[in-house]
Amino acid sequence: MTRETGRRLIASNKKARHDYTILKTYEAGLVLAGTEVKSLREGRVSLVDAFAQEHDRELMLHGLHIAEYGFGTWTNHAPRRTRKLLLRRVEIDRILDRLREGGLTLVPLSMYFANGWAKVELGLARGKRSYDKRQTLAERDANREIARELGRRLKGRPDRAGR
Repeated sequence: MTRETGRRLIASNKKARHDYTILKTYEAGLVLAGTEVKSLREGRVSLVDAFAQEHDRELMLHGLHIAEYGFGTWTNHAPRRTRKLLLRRVEIDRILDRLREGGLTLVPLSMYFANGWAKVELGLARGKRSYDKRQTLAERDANREIARELGRRLKGRPDRAGR
């Protein structure tokens, strides 16, 4: 069997980017069971409501749902079990120092296979308030309208007003 190369996205957490301001991102490995990897290859994972937390100077991923593997036997895994994140000690210490400052959380942004290994992209995040979310949406809509108008002008087409 040939080894998988490159990066293949499994799942992304779009809600996290809406609810949080991402300050810094990290790439981490995961300690997984065999049936979990097979289920990930089928894309049966949900990052909604998942978060990372400290436990004995280690980072653990809570709330990640990996569906049971369809062809698994009694060796199948528990879908929402706590999973250990694999990072270098220096990175873990840096992250824990930032988390202890307060007001920050560690959320998974996406899961993917990188050269055959399951990885999770973690974001050090600060929660947004509702007015921040509305402001972000308004800004995105304005940028989209600007890009649309610029595209029309570059193609020489008139805008909606006929100019």
